[in-house]
This record gives sequence, C-alpha cells and structure tokens, in this order.
Amino acid sequence: MPLMPWGETECFLLALMVFDRYLAINNPLRYSTIMNSKFCSKVAVLPWLGGFIVSFFPTCFTILLEFCGPNMIDHFFCDLAPLQNLACSNSFYSGIVTVLAAIISVVFPFVTIVTLYICIIVNVLKIKSKDGKKKVFSTCSSHLIVVCLFYGSAIIVYVRPQGSHYDKFLALMYTVVTPALNPFIYTFRNSEVKQALKKIIIHFKQLPS
Repeated sequence: MPLMPWGETECFLLALMVFDRYLAINNPLRYSTIMNSKFCSKVAVLPWLGGFIVSFFPTCFTILLEFCGPNMIDHFFCDLAPLQNLACSNSFYSGIVTVLAAIISVVFPFVTIVTLYICIIVNVLKIKSKDGKKKVFSTCSSHLIVVCLFYGSAIIVYVRPQGSHYDKFLALMYTVVTPALNPFIYTFRNSEVKQALKKIIIHFKQLPS
C-alpha cells in the first residue's frame, strides 16, 4: 500500500524532528530537561501509532471494492490510487477517505513543519552573531532537504488520488530516492562522521601503490 503505514509514520517523524530542532533553538536551557530519554521513548511511539491508525481506514474502504476486470496495476508497487482505478464498483468513497488520510498524514504535518520553521527563522534573525546564525541553519539544513524531497512528491501524489501517468515517477522520490539519500544527508552533516571519513581517506592515501 501507499504511504501506508510506513510513509505516514515518516511524515509524523519528520514533524517531530522539526519540533526537536525548534525546542533546541528556542528553549536551549530547558531542552535537556524536556527531551529526556523517557519523554523521547513515549514520543517515538506516536508516529507509528498514528501511521497505522490513519492507514487503516482507506485500506478498509479499498478492500471493500469489487474487482472484476484487468488486474495489471499501472505502478511499480501496489499503491492505493492505481488499485482503486481498477475497481468495477464505485470508488468515490474510498477516494474521499484516501484524500482525508493524505490531509491528516501529509498536509497537517507539513503545515506544522512550515509553521515551526517560520518560528525558528524569526528567532534566528534575532541572533546577532553570524556564526550563531550559520550554526543554526547548518543544523536544520539536512532536515529541510529531506522534507522538500519527501513532502514535495507525496503531496502531489496523494492529495489528488485520481492519479496520473507521472505518479509512479514521483513515488520513486519518497520510496527510493529519499530513503537512499537519508544516511548521506544526515550523517555527512555530523562532525564525527566527517572526521572518520577524513581519517579513512588519509589512511588510503598513505597505502603503498
């Protein structure tokens, strides 16, 4: 199935990640107190729970559809919109439920992310030090890249469930490209990873040819 439930879980996770950055930038003195291990463990469960709950309803409505015609899906995986297009019965209600699920799992988290980033930018502009501003933007840059890649394609595909010929290519962004880039985007911003890579490169350069 589509964004369901892992994709919806990732949407909620991305929203929680920007909340973490918002808290670290806007309330640095209280950050360690609020974001303790116990609180983080509880919060980490919410995206998975939300992903399964939101995906449950469009999945049920799609299962209730009757399929009596062609069984070849115009997609590289069993996505909701291409599957609903093959139904012999009326898929109007399942399409509406799919749109509502997309709004809850994609649009709402995206709006939350945009709102929190606006608050972050407002607070960053108050910082007088250029190094301080640079450090904050550097902290958020990796998350922004992932958000743009993931939400840009997901919103186009799922907020209009009637589907189009290009949806399968857009789906590659959030099913293949974004997950593949995640380790590089996040880890290469880490100073410890950079130092480890430099040591590896230096080690290989010192090897006899």
